[in-house]
Amino acid sequence: MTVQGFLAVDSGGSGLRVVIGEVGGGRTSGPLASREPVRTDARGIDAGHFMEQLVPMVRALTKSSETSETSEASEPAELSDLGTAVIGAAGLATLGDGLREELPAALAREFGVRTVALAADAVTAYAGALGTRPGAVVAAGTGLIAIGTDLVGWRRADGWGHLLGDCGGGAWIGRAGLEAALRAYDGRDGGSAALLTCAEEQFGAMAGLPGKVYPRPDRPAVLAAFAPRVGECAPDDPVAVGILRAAARHMAESAAAVCPATGEPQVALTGGLFKLGEPLLVPLHEELAKRLPHARLVAAEGNPLDGAVRIARDLAAGALALPDDELMLTVVAPKGRGDHF
Repeated sequence: MTVQGFLAVDSGGSGLRVVIGEVGGGRTSGPLASREPVRTDARGIDAGHFMEQLVPMVRALTKSSETSETSEASEPAELSDLGTAVIGAAGLATLGDGLREELPAALAREFGVRTVALAADAVTAYAGALGTRPGAVVAAGTGLIAIGTDLVGWRRADGWGHLLGDCGGGAWIGRAGLEAALRAYDGRDGGSAALLTCAEEQFGAMAGLPGKVYPRPDRPAVLAAFAPRVGECAPDDPVAVGILRAAARHMAESAAAVCPATGEPQVALTGGLFKLGEPLLVPLHEELAKRLPHARLVAAEGNPLDGAVRIARDLAAGALALPDDELMLTVVAPKGRGDHF
Protein backbone atom coordinates (compact mmCIF):
# COMPACT_ATOMS: atom_id res chain seq x y z
CA MET A 1 0.00 0.00 0.00
CA THR A 2 1.35 3.42 -0.97
CA VAL A 3 0.59 6.33 1.32
CA GLN A 4 0.44 9.87 -0.03
CA GLY A 5 3.54 11.56 1.26
CA PHE A 6 5.29 14.90 1.31
CA LEU A 7 8.82 16.21 1.14
CA ALA A 8 9.87 19.16 3.32
CA VAL A 9 13.25 20.88 2.99
CA ASP A 10 14.96 23.65 4.92
CA SER A 11 17.91 25.05 2.96
CA GLY A 12 20.02 27.57 4.85
CA GLY A 13 23.51 28.88 5.44
CA SER A 14 24.61 25.64 7.07
CA GLY A 15 23.20 23.14 4.55
CA LEU A 16 19.99 21.19 3.95
CA ARG A 17 17.62 19.54 6.42
CA VAL A 18 15.11 17.14 4.94
CA VAL A 19 12.00 15.31 6.17
CA ILE A 20 9.51 13.06 4.41
CA GLY A 21 6.19 12.14 5.95
CA GLU A 22 2.55 11.21 5.62
CA VAL A 23 0.22 13.93 4.38
CA GLY A 24 -2.55 13.25 6.89
CA GLY A 25 -0.31 13.23 9.92
CA GLY A 26 1.37 10.32 11.61
CA ARG A 27 4.88 9.20 10.97
CA THR A 28 7.75 11.13 9.44
CA SER A 29 11.24 10.07 8.46
CA GLY A 30 14.08 12.43 9.27
CA PRO A 31 15.37 14.96 9.63
CA LEU A 32 18.47 14.20 7.66
CA ALA A 33 20.99 17.02 7.38
CA SER A 34 23.86 17.96 5.10
CA ARG A 35 26.69 20.26 6.09
CA GLU A 36 27.22 22.00 2.75
CA PRO A 37 25.29 25.15 1.82
CA VAL A 38 23.79 25.18 -1.66
CA ARG A 39 26.02 27.11 -4.04
CA THR A 40 25.01 30.34 -5.74
CA ASP A 41 26.11 31.48 -9.18
CA ALA A 42 25.25 34.21 -11.67
CA ARG A 43 21.64 32.98 -11.80
CA GLY A 44 21.29 32.77 -8.03
CA ILE A 45 20.73 29.57 -6.05
CA ASP A 46 22.14 26.63 -8.02
CA ALA A 47 19.26 24.19 -8.63
CA GLY A 48 21.65 21.51 -9.88
CA HIS A 49 23.74 21.61 -6.71
CA PHE A 50 20.54 21.63 -4.66
CA MET A 51 19.39 18.40 -6.34
CA GLU A 52 22.83 16.80 -6.07
CA GLN A 53 22.51 17.04 -2.31
CA LEU A 54 18.78 16.39 -2.04
CA VAL A 55 18.45 13.22 -4.14
CA PRO A 56 20.62 10.89 -2.01
CA MET A 57 19.11 12.30 1.18
CA VAL A 58 15.54 11.63 0.05
CA ARG A 59 16.47 8.16 -1.18
CA ALA A 60 18.01 7.39 2.21
CA LEU A 61 14.92 8.64 4.04
CA THR A 62 12.57 6.73 1.75
CA LYS A 63 14.53 3.54 2.29
CA SER A 64 14.51 4.17 6.04
CA SER A 65 10.74 4.68 6.08
CA GLU A 66 10.19 1.44 4.16
CA THR A 67 12.35 -0.65 6.49
CA SER A 68 11.01 0.87 9.73
CA GLU A 69 7.51 -0.58 9.39
CA THR A 70 6.63 -3.07 12.13
CA SER A 71 6.08 -6.71 11.26
CA GLU A 72 2.51 -6.40 12.52
CA ALA A 73 1.43 -4.52 9.39
CA SER A 74 0.08 -7.00 6.85
CA GLU A 75 0.48 -4.46 4.03
CA PRO A 76 3.29 -2.03 4.89
CA ALA A 77 2.75 1.59 3.87
CA GLU A 78 5.53 3.04 1.76
CA LEU A 79 6.23 6.78 1.61
CA SER A 80 7.15 6.56 -2.04
CA ASP A 81 4.39 8.85 -3.37
CA LEU A 82 5.89 12.23 -2.55
CA GLY A 83 3.17 14.19 -4.33
CA THR A 84 3.74 17.42 -2.40
CA ALA A 85 7.03 19.20 -1.76
CA VAL A 86 7.76 22.35 0.21
CA ILE A 87 11.18 23.91 -0.24
CA GLY A 88 12.18 26.59 2.24
CA ALA A 89 15.31 28.27 0.92
CA ALA A 90 17.51 31.04 2.24
CA GLY A 91 17.90 33.75 -0.39
CA LEU A 92 14.84 32.71 -2.41
CA ALA A 93 13.42 36.24 -2.54
CA THR A 94 16.57 37.78 -3.99
CA LEU A 95 18.50 34.85 -5.51
CA GLY A 96 15.73 32.44 -6.42
CA ASP A 97 15.08 32.96 -10.15
CA GLY A 98 17.00 29.89 -11.25
CA LEU A 99 15.52 27.76 -8.50
CA ARG A 100 11.98 28.77 -9.47
CA GLU A 101 12.63 27.95 -13.12
CA GLU A 102 14.37 24.60 -12.68
CA LEU A 103 13.51 23.01 -9.35
CA PRO A 104 9.80 22.11 -9.79
CA ALA A 105 10.49 20.08 -12.94
CA ALA A 106 13.54 18.47 -11.32
CA LEU A 107 11.46 17.38 -8.32
CA ALA A 108 8.81 15.97 -10.67
CA ARG A 109 11.41 14.00 -12.64
CA GLU A 110 13.22 12.62 -9.63
CA PHE A 111 10.43 11.99 -7.12
CA GLY A 112 7.14 12.33 -9.00
CA VAL A 113 6.23 15.51 -7.15
CA ARG A 114 3.00 17.03 -8.46
CA THR A 115 2.71 20.19 -6.35
CA VAL A 116 5.63 22.34 -5.17
CA ALA A 117 5.62 25.27 -2.78
CA LEU A 118 8.74 27.42 -2.99
CA ALA A 119 9.08 29.47 0.16
CA ALA A 120 11.62 31.90 1.51
CA ASP A 121 13.20 30.45 4.62
CA ALA A 122 11.64 33.35 6.51
CA VAL A 123 8.18 32.06 5.54
CA THR A 124 8.91 28.54 6.78
CA ALA A 125 10.36 30.08 9.94
CA TYR A 126 7.13 32.03 10.38
CA ALA A 127 4.94 28.97 9.79
CA GLY A 128 6.99 26.95 12.25
CA ALA A 129 6.91 29.62 14.93
CA LEU A 130 3.40 31.11 14.66
CA GLY A 131 1.46 28.97 12.19
CA THR A 132 -1.29 31.11 10.68
CA ARG A 133 -1.56 33.75 13.40
CA PRO A 134 -0.86 37.41 12.51
CA GLY A 135 2.35 38.81 13.86
CA ALA A 136 6.09 38.91 13.25
CA VAL A 137 8.96 36.48 13.50
CA VAL A 138 12.65 37.27 13.86
CA ALA A 139 14.66 34.40 12.37
CA ALA A 140 18.29 34.59 13.46
CA GLY A 141 20.99 32.09 12.67
CA THR A 142 23.97 32.68 10.44
CA GLY A 143 21.93 35.52 8.92
CA LEU A 144 18.92 37.48 10.08
CA ILE A 145 15.54 38.35 8.64
CA ALA A 146 12.27 39.56 10.12
CA ILE A 147 8.96 38.68 8.51
CA GLY A 148 5.44 39.68 9.37
CA THR A 149 1.94 39.17 8.05
CA ASP A 150 -1.63 40.24 8.67
CA LEU A 151 -2.61 37.10 6.70
CA VAL A 152 -3.32 39.29 3.67
CA GLY A 153 0.26 39.98 2.58
CA TRP A 154 3.85 39.62 3.75
CA ARG A 155 6.33 42.22 4.95
CA ARG A 156 10.02 41.49 5.31
CA ALA A 157 12.97 43.42 6.66
CA ASP A 158 16.68 42.71 6.22
CA GLY A 159 17.81 39.30 5.09
CA TRP A 160 20.16 41.02 2.62
CA GLY A 161 23.12 38.77 3.28
CA HIS A 162 26.26 39.20 5.34
CA LEU A 163 27.83 41.84 3.07
CA LEU A 164 24.84 44.17 2.82
CA GLY A 165 22.76 43.41 5.90
CA ASP A 166 21.66 40.55 8.14
CA CYS A 167 22.24 43.07 10.91
CA GLY A 168 22.30 41.44 14.32
CA GLY A 169 22.63 37.91 12.92
CA GLY A 170 25.30 35.36 13.73
CA ALA A 171 27.73 36.43 11.02
CA TRP A 172 27.20 40.08 12.00
CA ILE A 173 27.94 39.36 15.67
CA GLY A 174 30.90 37.15 14.82
CA ARG A 175 32.39 39.74 12.47
CA ALA A 176 31.94 42.49 15.09
CA GLY A 177 33.62 40.27 17.68
CA LEU A 178 36.55 39.56 15.39
CA GLU A 179 36.88 43.26 14.57
CA ALA A 180 37.12 43.98 18.31
CA ALA A 181 39.75 41.26 18.61
CA LEU A 182 41.78 42.77 15.78
CA ARG A 183 41.49 46.23 17.32
CA ALA A 184 42.99 44.85 20.51
CA TYR A 185 45.70 43.08 18.49
CA ASP A 186 46.57 46.37 16.74
CA GLY A 187 46.33 48.46 19.90
CA ARG A 188 43.45 50.56 18.54
CA ASP A 189 40.59 51.97 20.59
CA GLY A 190 37.50 49.79 20.92
CA GLY A 191 39.38 46.54 21.18
CA SER A 192 38.69 43.64 23.53
CA ALA A 193 41.48 41.61 25.06
CA ALA A 194 38.99 38.90 26.01
CA LEU A 195 37.74 38.56 22.44
CA LEU A 196 41.33 38.57 21.17
CA THR A 197 42.11 35.60 23.40
CA CYS A 198 39.01 33.77 22.13
CA ALA A 199 39.87 34.55 18.52
CA GLU A 200 43.41 33.22 18.89
CA GLU A 201 42.06 30.07 20.50
CA GLN A 202 39.62 29.52 17.65
CA PHE A 203 41.57 30.72 14.61
CA GLY A 204 45.22 30.83 15.63
CA ALA A 205 47.52 33.81 15.12
CA MET A 206 45.65 36.95 14.13
CA ALA A 207 48.05 37.73 11.31
CA GLY A 208 46.70 34.67 9.52
CA LEU A 209 43.00 35.41 10.13
CA PRO A 210 42.24 37.02 6.73
CA GLY A 211 43.56 33.94 4.95
CA LYS A 212 41.23 31.76 7.01
CA VAL A 213 38.15 33.87 6.28
CA TYR A 214 38.30 35.60 2.88
CA PRO A 215 38.93 32.57 0.61
CA ARG A 216 36.19 30.48 2.22
CA PRO A 217 32.97 29.97 0.21
CA ASP A 218 31.16 29.62 3.54
CA ARG A 219 32.41 32.91 4.98
CA PRO A 220 29.10 33.74 6.72
CA ALA A 221 29.18 30.42 8.59
CA VAL A 222 32.85 30.95 9.54
CA LEU A 223 32.04 34.38 10.96
CA ALA A 224 28.91 33.11 12.73
CA ALA A 225 30.96 30.40 14.40
CA PHE A 226 32.58 33.14 16.49
CA ALA A 227 29.26 34.55 17.76
CA PRO A 228 29.06 32.11 20.71
CA ARG A 229 32.44 33.38 21.93
CA VAL A 230 31.01 36.91 22.02
CA GLY A 231 28.19 35.57 24.19
CA GLU A 232 30.68 33.80 26.47
CA CYS A 233 32.65 37.02 26.99
CA ALA A 234 29.62 39.25 27.58
CA PRO A 235 29.26 38.74 31.36
CA ASP A 236 32.71 40.24 31.97
CA ASP A 237 33.52 42.25 28.84
CA PRO A 238 31.85 45.61 28.05
CA VAL A 239 32.82 45.41 24.36
CA ALA A 240 31.01 42.07 23.97
CA VAL A 241 28.03 43.53 25.85
CA GLY A 242 27.94 46.45 23.44
CA ILE A 243 28.01 44.15 20.42
CA LEU A 244 25.07 42.13 21.67
CA ARG A 245 23.09 45.24 22.60
CA ALA A 246 23.63 46.60 19.12
CA ALA A 247 22.51 43.27 17.67
CA ALA A 248 19.36 43.43 19.80
CA ARG A 249 18.57 46.93 18.52
CA HIS A 250 18.93 45.77 14.92
CA MET A 251 16.64 42.80 15.52
CA ALA A 252 13.97 44.90 17.21
CA GLU A 253 14.10 47.50 14.43
CA SER A 254 13.50 44.80 11.85
CA ALA A 255 10.67 43.28 13.87
CA ALA A 256 8.99 46.68 14.23
CA ALA A 257 9.24 47.26 10.47
CA VAL A 258 7.19 44.15 9.65
CA CYS A 259 4.81 43.65 12.57
CA PRO A 260 1.13 44.54 11.95
CA ALA A 261 0.44 47.94 13.46
CA THR A 262 -3.06 47.11 14.68
CA GLY A 263 -4.72 44.34 16.61
CA GLU A 264 -2.85 42.10 19.01
CA PRO A 265 -0.08 40.57 16.90
CA GLN A 266 2.28 37.99 18.30
CA VAL A 267 6.05 38.12 18.00
CA ALA A 268 8.28 35.06 18.11
CA LEU A 269 12.02 34.45 17.94
CA THR A 270 13.43 31.47 16.11
CA GLY A 271 16.86 30.27 15.09
CA GLY A 272 20.03 28.92 16.59
CA LEU A 273 21.45 32.34 17.44
CA PHE A 274 19.11 32.65 20.40
CA LYS A 275 20.99 29.83 22.08
CA LEU A 276 23.35 32.62 23.17
CA GLY A 277 20.81 33.09 25.95
CA GLU A 278 20.47 35.99 28.36
CA PRO A 279 23.35 38.15 27.06
CA LEU A 280 21.33 38.56 23.84
CA LEU A 281 17.76 37.87 24.96
CA VAL A 282 17.63 40.36 27.84
CA PRO A 283 18.49 43.43 25.72
CA LEU A 284 16.33 42.10 22.87
CA HIS A 285 13.25 41.79 25.08
CA GLU A 286 13.86 45.34 26.31
CA GLU A 287 14.10 46.68 22.76
CA LEU A 288 11.00 44.82 21.59
CA ALA A 289 8.98 46.14 24.52
CA LYS A 290 9.94 49.71 23.57
CA ARG A 291 9.23 49.38 19.87
CA LEU A 292 6.21 47.05 19.89
CA PRO A 293 4.18 47.74 23.03
CA HIS A 294 0.97 46.46 21.38
CA ALA A 295 2.45 43.07 20.49
CA ARG A 296 2.85 39.99 22.66
CA LEU A 297 6.10 38.05 22.72
CA VAL A 298 5.42 34.30 22.58
CA ALA A 299 7.56 31.20 22.39
CA ALA A 300 8.07 29.80 18.90
CA GLU A 301 6.11 26.57 18.42
CA GLY A 302 8.71 25.07 16.08
CA ASN A 303 11.61 25.70 13.75
CA PRO A 304 11.74 26.42 9.98
CA LEU A 305 11.74 22.72 9.09
CA ASP A 306 8.63 22.28 11.23
CA GLY A 307 7.16 25.17 9.24
CA ALA A 308 7.92 23.45 5.95
CA VAL A 309 6.20 20.30 7.24
CA ARG A 310 3.16 22.32 8.34
CA ILE A 311 2.89 24.06 4.97
CA ALA A 312 3.24 20.72 3.16
CA ARG A 313 0.43 19.10 5.11
CA ASP A 314 -1.83 22.15 4.75
CA LEU A 315 -1.09 22.39 1.03
CA ALA A 316 -1.84 18.71 0.42
CA ALA A 317 -5.11 19.07 2.35
CA GLY A 318 -6.13 22.20 0.42
CA ALA A 319 -6.03 24.22 3.63
CA LEU A 320 -3.03 26.53 3.12
CA ALA A 321 -4.03 29.86 4.68
CA LEU A 322 -0.75 31.78 4.41
CA PRO A 323 -0.75 34.51 1.73
CA ASP A 324 0.70 33.79 -1.70
CA ASP A 325 3.50 36.07 -2.83
CA GLU A 326 5.58 36.08 -6.00
CA LEU A 327 8.87 36.20 -4.10
CA MET A 328 8.06 34.81 -0.66
CA LEU A 329 5.66 31.89 -1.19
CA THR A 330 4.52 30.45 -4.52
CA VAL A 331 2.79 27.17 -5.33
CA VAL A 332 3.42 25.59 -8.74
CA ALA A 333 2.55 22.35 -10.53
CA PRO A 334 5.51 21.04 -12.55
CA LYS A 335 4.68 20.91 -16.25
CA GLY A 336 6.51 17.78 -17.19
CA ARG A 337 9.06 15.15 -16.44
CA GLY A 338 12.26 14.31 -18.23
CA ASP A 339 15.66 12.91 -17.49
CA HIS A 340 16.90 12.72 -13.92
CA PHE A 341 19.55 15.08 -12.62
